[in-house]
Amino acid sequence: MRSRTIGFSFLTFSVSLLCCPAVFAASAVMPSSSATSALQASTAPPVAAQQPYQVESPNGTRNDPYYWLRDDARKLPAMLDYLNAENAYFKAQSSAYQGLTDRLYKEIVGRIKQDDSTVPFKKGQYLYYTRFAKGAEYPVFGRKPVAGGFEQIMLDGNREAKNKAYFDVGQRAVSPNEQLLAYLEDDSGRRQYKLKFRDLKTGKNFTDEIAGLSPQVVWAADNKTVFYIENDPVTLLSTRVKKHVLGTDAKEDTIVYTEQDHSYYMSIATTGDDRYLVIELRSTETSEAHILSVDHPEAMPVVFAPRTTGVKYSIDHINGRWIVLTDWQAPNFCLMSVADAMVGDRNHWKELVPHNKSVFIQNFALFKNFIAINERSDGLLRLKVMSWNAPEKATFIQSDEPAYAASFGINAEQDTDELRYSYSSLTTPPSVYSVDMKSGVRKLMKEQPVLGGFKRQNYTTERVWANAQDGTKIPVSLVYRKGFKRDGHAPLYQYAYGSYGMSTDPVFRPAVISLLDRGFVFAIAHIRGGQEMGRDWYENGKLLKKKNTFTDFIDVTDYLVAQRYAAKDRVVAMGGSAGGLLMGAVANMAGDKYAGIVAHVPFVDVVTTMLDESIPLTTNEFDEWGNPKQKTSYDYMLSYSPYDNVQKKDYPAMLVTTGLYDSQVQYYEPSKWVAKLRATKTGQQPLLYKVNMEAGHGGKSGRFVRQLQTAEEYGFILHQLGMK
Repeated sequence: MRSRTIGFSFLTFSVSLLCCPAVFAASAVMPSSSATSALQASTAPPVAAQQPYQVESPNGTRNDPYYWLRDDARKLPAMLDYLNAENAYFKAQSSAYQGLTDRLYKEIVGRIKQDDSTVPFKKGQYLYYTRFAKGAEYPVFGRKPVAGGFEQIMLDGNREAKNKAYFDVGQRAVSPNEQLLAYLEDDSGRRQYKLKFRDLKTGKNFTDEIAGLSPQVVWAADNKTVFYIENDPVTLLSTRVKKHVLGTDAKEDTIVYTEQDHSYYMSIATTGDDRYLVIELRSTETSEAHILSVDHPEAMPVVFAPRTTGVKYSIDHINGRWIVLTDWQAPNFCLMSVADAMVGDRNHWKELVPHNKSVFIQNFALFKNFIAINERSDGLLRLKVMSWNAPEKATFIQSDEPAYAASFGINAEQDTDELRYSYSSLTTPPSVYSVDMKSGVRKLMKEQPVLGGFKRQNYTTERVWANAQDGTKIPVSLVYRKGFKRDGHAPLYQYAYGSYGMSTDPVFRPAVISLLDRGFVFAIAHIRGGQEMGRDWYENGKLLKKKNTFTDFIDVTDYLVAQRYAAKDRVVAMGGSAGGLLMGAVANMAGDKYAGIVAHVPFVDVVTTMLDESIPLTTNEFDEWGNPKQKTSYDYMLSYSPYDNVQKKDYPAMLVTTGLYDSQVQYYEPSKWVAKLRATKTGQQPLLYKVNMEAGHGGKSGRFVRQLQTAEEYGFILHQLGMK
């Protein structure tokens, strides 16, 4: 999935690669060993050479003059020279506002409580938590005995990341006997993880290591067998579930399940009662689960219910029965149940919580006496609790704010009446609550500290509804500093994502305070393609209705300007990944409405990417974008693909970013797009391109270095608006 939460702390066709020794045009910036020459080169935009290349398809052939920028090995000197030239140009141009960027960075980092920790949660005989040391980039994962005692550091991210340009910890799983740790790490940003094992009594690792994996692992009950997902080395798709016995040769690991259909994503997890391994297979439209008792790792998994095109479901287990969240004859999903003995046939499922056309059920959590439901209604993410004995008496956990999000926290055990949940709004920092589901009594366990003089009463949030061109009402979440006047003079920062049914909730973003305190209005446009308003909201923003996503965003801009929330010449737009596609489309369709556009790791070469099934994610996403081998889809995708629709016209000031090792949106998509924009666009507005040469889709790792990326973005925006 080409997704990423951006700025807040988110491919080729089947022909041989063209390797060209000459990659720069005669006027292009060339690498030089001379510091003086390098400085001179960086003051002029790099110009990439054009090399004829035909991208063939069943529905036509297109010339792609920048195709040579693709190098799967990421070693082609000419390509690297071009990316380095772009970075040098970015550095030279951004030096004009480097002082502003530095000041923003200090502001943003200054709001972070450096020696912080999460609220501990109980699992077995221990309380588990994550903490940060002052000045440290990475978390420490620790635990303490419930009965009392000293801290045990299971994993110190700072120690593990030493001398590594990039580091990320995937899932961490403690064995049933609580003495062993299985964990996954990625040191490239490519999202290809290595599985390692640690003896928690000694703190020493076993020699067992397995590379090329997805970031999930599940223990069997025998405390020596683990299940993991092996990725295809070429497409990087999750294709096989295997099991490993600690102390044995990984080359002999048994294949537990193989997925033949590459349009499915794969994940593994345990049920809430820790009794079953669940292998979940999910495409855009269809899902299937296979289950295996962790008491019998030698057995093979059985299908929970055979896949049926257009039917999705997810499952959990409690007290001898399965609870099923499904859209079977229920577009907004419903909850059903089935006894252990009836697994295997969907016709045995019985209704538990019926379908509601006005309510989208997103998730659920199971407890001994209660079931908790996370649902979306009126565009908000809310929590509802009901007793197994009296489901008709469900109660909501209330909020006093007009726009907010409440979602499940870590609820690691079923044998409790305490529900942990997270709450946040655009003015309320992330907060962890516990609620006694019997009495309804709530307790605030922690509100994330925000330093630097932040006071929530200084800010106001509201929810408005913009009119789309087809009459649809688009919800928009807004936040601004108190004292703001709706007089049509304020700068506006507008964000959206709008793909894969992923909803963008109005939650607190500490970095945004730096914009609000400078007079900005911050807006989240809940455009179609997400799922804020239910399943239809998603269905009307995908495939042959994808353009609704783009026009909704533009219509929200028009509405906010017309309602005098913003000055028409001071609007900035931002999106990343599939939201970067949104930015590319908006730039082509209505670039004159924006003073600046920021596109992080943008998915902008839609047709060429989706023609190439060797590229990670392509086959998984035909149900999202369409299959361009089919003419109707080809023509429609081609009509909005940002790279294919670059025009000879003025574009707004633009900042584009990517990571060389991105596995979600390959670096050459934005590289080609920027190269084509440079060669085609008119006007004098700047186009800056920054390539992180040591990171992937999520950018650099580390909590402070990530904030530098945000400061660079905000510095660019403020500079373009003359807010120095």
